[in-house]
Amino acid sequence: MSEQNDHQEQNSVFLNDMYESWFLDYASYVILERAVPTVNDGLKPVQRRILHSMKEMDDGRYNKIANVIGQTMQYHPHGDASIGDAIINIGQKDLLIDTQGNWGDVRTGDSAAAARYIEGRLSKFALDIAFNNKTTEWQLSYDGRKKEPVTLPMKFPLLLAQGAEGIAVGLSTKILPHNFCEIIQGAVKYLKGRSFDLYPDFITGGLIDVSNYDNGKRGGKVRVRARIEAADKKTLIIKDVPYNTTTSQLVDSILKANDNGKIKIKSVTDNTAKDVELLVQLPNGVDADQTIDALYAFTDCEISISPNACVIIDEKPQFVDVKKLLKLSVDHTKDLLLKELQIRLGELEDDWHYSSLEKIFIEKRIYRDIEEETTWEGVINAIDNGLKPYKKKFKREITEEDIVRLTEIKIKRISKYDSFKADEHIKGVEDNIKETKDNIKNLTDYTIAYYENLLKKHGAGRERKTEIRPFENIEATTVAIANTKLYYNKKEGFIGTSLKKDEFAFECSDLDNIIVFRKDGKMVVTKVADKSFVGKDIIHLDVWTKGDDRTTYNMIYVDGKTGISYAKRFNVTGVTRDREYDLTKGNKNSKVHHFSANPNGEAETITITLSPGSKARNKVFDYSFEELDIKGRSAGGNQVTKYPIRSTRLKEKGRSTLSGQKIWYDDAVGRLNKDGNGMLLGSFTADDKVLVFYKDGHYELTDFELTNRYEPEDVVRIELFNPEKVVSAVYFDKKSGSFYAKRFVIEAQTLKNKYLFIKEGDGNYLEFVTTTSEPTIILGVGKRKTELEESKFSIHDEIDITGWRTIGTKIGDKTLKEVSLDDNTKDDTPTLF
Repeated sequence: MSEQNDHQEQNSVFLNDMYESWFLDYASYVILERAVPTVNDGLKPVQRRILHSMKEMDDGRYNKIANVIGQTMQYHPHGDASIGDAIINIGQKDLLIDTQGNWGDVRTGDSAAAARYIEGRLSKFALDIAFNNKTTEWQLSYDGRKKEPVTLPMKFPLLLAQGAEGIAVGLSTKILPHNFCEIIQGAVKYLKGRSFDLYPDFITGGLIDVSNYDNGKRGGKVRVRARIEAADKKTLIIKDVPYNTTTSQLVDSILKANDNGKIKIKSVTDNTAKDVELLVQLPNGVDADQTIDALYAFTDCEISISPNACVIIDEKPQFVDVKKLLKLSVDHTKDLLLKELQIRLGELEDDWHYSSLEKIFIEKRIYRDIEEETTWEGVINAIDNGLKPYKKKFKREITEEDIVRLTEIKIKRISKYDSFKADEHIKGVEDNIKETKDNIKNLTDYTIAYYENLLKKHGAGRERKTEIRPFENIEATTVAIANTKLYYNKKEGFIGTSLKKDEFAFECSDLDNIIVFRKDGKMVVTKVADKSFVGKDIIHLDVWTKGDDRTTYNMIYVDGKTGISYAKRFNVTGVTRDREYDLTKGNKNSKVHHFSANPNGEAETITITLSPGSKARNKVFDYSFEELDIKGRSAGGNQVTKYPIRSTRLKEKGRSTLSGQKIWYDDAVGRLNKDGNGMLLGSFTADDKVLVFYKDGHYELTDFELTNRYEPEDVVRIELFNPEKVVSAVYFDKKSGSFYAKRFVIEAQTLKNKYLFIKEGDGNYLEFVTTTSEPTIILGVGKRKTELEESKFSIHDEIDITGWRTIGTKIGDKTLKEVSLDDNTKDDTPTLF
């Protein structure tokens, strides 16, 4: 029995050792040979073998991809499927392979045609940067029959341009693609010792917020959005897709959000052809701006991507950032260029050496010295003796190999030898040697010139496709539509969406928080659910918004211990969900006599009737909440009466006791906000409007809802609307080549309708607009903006106030280059410009 146990223990140890050894071998293999790219050339093994095979096949013509796959299988031991997928992946990035045929579409997710139907060849860019047999390190292929590159001599940060993804054992890598031109510009800046930044750029276009990119380090992230525009009040157009998302995925996510009640749409149609175009039709009464926000909040129209740059450096996986990747690649390129220069210098020096030998051999007729020689040794010695007087002219020793090479010169060449051409050739070689040595000496400048030439040669058409801009934070609860009905049982204390036999409260979103007030002076905030117990005797419930400092609650309650009644006004800006809060002094038998919720801090007046048996002289009196300050919810309140209250009734609705709501416009994201970001537009009351002037000559009035969207690049001026102010504007009419000035009062005031107040026509645009009462403008006239003659123009004196549709008065031609408000004119309205 003891021997059997010993045997089992030995087997256990043996298996444990095998597991540790084999698992590490397997993990290392997957990391190094399958999933993670090498920093030197930015390629995984399969990609490297594909490019090497295509170079072997390269004759300038297209090759069937099926043939490329077959050629690559000589080097790659993992089957044709993995090779085919990798080729398609490289080809779709439109950088290294010049494709022909149906290679699929990354935007729609359509797959490529079969390998036998599509063709490809190495692009000119790939041939320029990736191949040089003289600087390539070689190794045997998996079966020992062929030689393949350890890494390709890549003279470009390919990893940053293409990006990479891979999942290995215990780690993964995700490097986002970056813009071709910006990579080269960053490389040049690095070589010049200047700072640089690199941000992702995707072939699918769209918008990107890089605020938290953190140079692509682990833990960083980017937010990517599709570009969505409102074609009209009932139609939204999605013009591109986020990275790694397809139009079909986007449509599915939109339909799912609609089915779940997060958004409300009539239909979504995919019209994608040359360009991405998804049409989203909206039902009546649905706001387009709010729907755009909801699409970003609840669908794949916005995604978050977390980079994780892991690469193989010195045969080990390492985590780096994109700046480090660029620096490593540039240093590697610099080393490769040095190797190429050194190889070229050696070749040029050999050329000079042999050309000079040949010249002396022929011109000094040394070949005649071998006529009498009968042995090979005698021939070699005769030539060597003939060259002795000239050996000092050579830069290196003349070897027997050199002499043997001279003996191989044919008589025909000797007879047709041209000394002038030989001298010109040697002089050209000497110039090239000088230039090469100079390049080696000034290697950094040579490398900069190399990158600049790459940009000039291959940069056209590779401009940034993904627009960088900061995104506003969209609160899901703010943009979610009311997709469910809330019911409540006042007496039993239940609320929920499933209590359809009880009293209907209101429609809300299933993401909302509900605030509940009870007769005993308690308050609780809870999430919308099928059924929740919140306490008996509910007196008020509503949707609660965190941070809401305008909704004010007015309350009168009686303290259960002393019998004294107190009045208080308070906001509820922050709570712990499902925690019960006591709004009274906390004594047993306290109860609420009067309660009201006021969205803008209104303060009503009520009539209070005391109990008939009380000793108070005046048993009926009025009480106005306007006398009370708004305090925290835990405040006890002010004493109203020490006598028992029989009843209260509303006498008069109150006016708001709050000042106007301050609204800012943030031109970085094109949104209104209450957080102090951007330019203060003013203090808004309930009926106030926002006035917006656009570059295309339209004006628009909107409410001040924070869901409104304005395209920052289209906005010339935005302000708090004052209907009494006069608008002064200067615009350009392309057809006549003239600038016109006009003054008018805003007449058409329908919300969210755009009104064209300049002459209609292609190329017409708004140059200047102000609502300052007495504006004087500066007109800059000249052929160039750097040489302008300025003159003052008192627009309020020279131009009469007319209707908003009038053409206006001509004030200049195409030589008018600049219009601005005179510094001495007080601009009494906040403005962007």
